[in-house]
Amino acid sequence: MSTTKSYVKKNLSLAWPLALNALLMQSMLMIDTLLVSPLGEISLAALGIATTIVAFVMGIQMALANGTQLVISRAVGAANSASVNRGFWAGMAINFVVALLFWTLIQVFDVALISALTDNESLIATTQHYLSVAIHIVLLNAVTQVIIALFNAVGRTKVPFKGYLIEMPLNGVISYFLIYGFAGFEGFGVTGAALGSLFAIVVRLIFLCWCMKLDPNINVSMKELDASMKSNIANHFKEIFPVAANITMLAVGATIYQLLYSQLNINAYVAITIMMPWIKAGTQFITAWAHSSAISLSQAIGSRDLKDLDKKLNVSIDMAVGISVVSSLFFLILSLFISDIYPDLDESTYTALAVIAPLYIFLPLVRGYNTVHGHALRALGKTTEVFKVNFTGQWIVSIPLCAAIILVFDGSIFWAFAVMPFEEIVKMLPFRHLARKAVKEFDQQKADKLLYD
Repeated sequence: MSTTKSYVKKNLSLAWPLALNALLMQSMLMIDTLLVSPLGEISLAALGIATTIVAFVMGIQMALANGTQLVISRAVGAANSASVNRGFWAGMAINFVVALLFWTLIQVFDVALISALTDNESLIATTQHYLSVAIHIVLLNAVTQVIIALFNAVGRTKVPFKGYLIEMPLNGVISYFLIYGFAGFEGFGVTGAALGSLFAIVVRLIFLCWCMKLDPNINVSMKELDASMKSNIANHFKEIFPVAANITMLAVGATIYQLLYSQLNINAYVAITIMMPWIKAGTQFITAWAHSSAISLSQAIGSRDLKDLDKKLNVSIDMAVGISVVSSLFFLILSLFISDIYPDLDESTYTALAVIAPLYIFLPLVRGYNTVHGHALRALGKTTEVFKVNFTGQWIVSIPLCAAIILVFDGSIFWAFAVMPFEEIVKMLPFRHLARKAVKEFDQQKADKLLYD
């Protein structure tokens, strides 16, 4: 019992800042949506398309950083500061190179990509203006995500939380004035929201670097790296690639969903654009608990403390279910006040929001159960198995079904959106079976295979 209480206490201390970090990050997109909504449906749709593209890249960056976080967590568990240092710089090199690659591709192909999504000339122009600024965020985000992974791995999850706490209000205030103008300045419209976000992430990066410099327990100096760093980067990439591929696949799938939804009528698409940030924000407490569980399991593997893994997994699942119920209640309350939060929309948009309300209220119940299983399995080295479940549920079953509903049968927003909770239902039993089997079979030999540095 004492072991269980200690596990829960430790995970909660890690989870609540992680949850608030993610919540504040998602809130920045909601702030942009709220600020842009008076500009009309074209501006909102442009924001939705552009942020979908940027979110796709940032999803890959977060996936890479999550893999780095597991590597650093094991090094922390082993009390190996040299491995922590190598893991940090290897993760930074990989993440930034990937960010630079996507930055270049979007700079070259932005018009072609946007034109493939819509033939509305006004929407294309507005989206291009926003994206031309927002794309620079991905370079800064690559650096911040790896720094955040470091702080999370060493258990200092409050530091990234403070960074987001600074960034969010700054983003809101700066974006407002850049959108609508002040003192004779007319403002940039929807592009002002991108400029505000770019300015705010610069401030957050400066804050995180400053915290790293002040922390006596963090030493990530490049001066301590040697010729072995090249092979370390290669090993690090091999370690995090399966994790990144798995999470990236889900991010790509989410992007495909959003692009399919853009083929609905504009009111339906705006309704989904409005709700997506809320859905992500409302399920972040579940994800944060899953992340904290993975960090704790990785640290235990690094320190070779493999006792009571089955009990820890059961506690993680029970807590995730409880948090999922709370999330569903939050969405129920949100559905009752959505018209008060967004008072300037078309009546057809309000109708679309009401139609999908039962679906986004139910979604956290099944998504939370799968999320905690997926993160626990990744920490135990079962990333390939998790990939297979996610790939089958999303790409073999759900995305083709969603495409058929929208593009072939011209289905309503209800049936199109219903595919998302259906996907989670498809994956529930396989995840449960895999988790039970992995914990039962996990031993010291399997733990040693996960340690390469």
